Amino acid sequence: MMTPLESLIATGTKVWLDSVDPGAVARNRGWGVTGATSNPTIVKELIQTGRFDAALTRFLHEDAGDQQVAWQLTDQLVREAEAVFLPVWQATHGDDGYVSVELDPLLEDANLVWSAEERTRRYLELGKEWSAGHPNRMIKVPNTPSGRAALEELAAAGVSLNVTLTFTERQYVAARDAVWRGAQRRQSLDWFKSVYSIFVSRLDVYTEKHVPRLSPAAQGQVGIVNAKRLWQLNQRFWADKGLPLKQEIVFASTGVKRQGDPPWKYVEALAGSDIQTNPPETNERVQASRRTFSRQVDRMPPAAVLTEIDDNVDMQDLEAALVAEGLKKFADAEKELLTPISEKRRSQFGVGRPGHSGE
Repeated sequence: MMTPLESLIATGTKVWLDSVDPGAVARNRGWGVTGATSNPTIVKELIQTGRFDAALTRFLHEDAGDQQVAWQLTDQLVREAEAVFLPVWQATHGDDGYVSVELDPLLEDANLVWSAEERTRRYLELGKEWSAGHPNRMIKVPNTPSGRAALEELAAAGVSLNVTLTFTERQYVAARDAVWRGAQRRQSLDWFKSVYSIFVSRLDVYTEKHVPRLSPAAQGQVGIVNAKRLWQLNQRFWADKGLPLKQEIVFASTGVKRQGDPPWKYVEALAGSDIQTNPPETNERVQASRRTFSRQVDRMPPAAVLTEIDDNVDMQDLEAALVAEGLKKFADAEKELLTPISEKRRSQFGVGRPGHSGE
């Protein structure tokens, strides 16, 4: 008898882990999970466990600044996860087995006094540098004006891309078209791989607060409907391109946030295609559910529910609010990630040691 995650994978879904915790990576790989993602919040929480103090001490003794230490630890965790999933990448000839890593989230910090062009230039530099020599590393670029402006050049340079913080059709189409323009500048499309992370549960949190007039049938369905519509768009666009690798939607933010929702709500609703990147807790609760999943990704709610959502939810306002919220969360997490590093530096060397400022 198949486990719940095995039944999910049997529907056609690839399951990735939204964590690079080595223990969780090993456990989830045993369950059939074939990739992973990282972000500053994940790394910050791992540092707070104290399990990586030895690595932090080693990096601090190398006299690097706080931000460099944060990157060194992130890079170490991502490399370890890459090693676990590399056999998947090899077996699928580059279609699966990736580990996504976030570019510097402070590039979108509201307090950074840089022009859009300077931010884009830095995305290009970091994307090319951090992907070099890592066949199954995927570079996360936020779906912001500065991030989108870097996509064509990164795709042309052969970087595997995960366009993150995507909420709306407008964002998705602009990013996808930029990536495809860049891909067509390559000498070969044999290793061209891109994914588009569509955030799901955050939309339902938004509508519960800002669109309370939605009926019970529609409230809590906006994230699912939006993700399925973007999945359909993506399917149609790439269908005639004849590419060896799939250009896929990542269903992200699949952990439930509304009280009373079952932990497998989004997992079940989006089963059947492309990629789900699930938090460790979600995969654990799915495994414990004893559920058997079936294909649902191409099944929509009744037409009346779709009409109600279209008539009441302003996707432009939703996009603006959720992009700003997402950027702030990651920037704040990056700053919080630097705090325990700075504290550890002071405890070991005292204030004033070169590089302590993080510059």
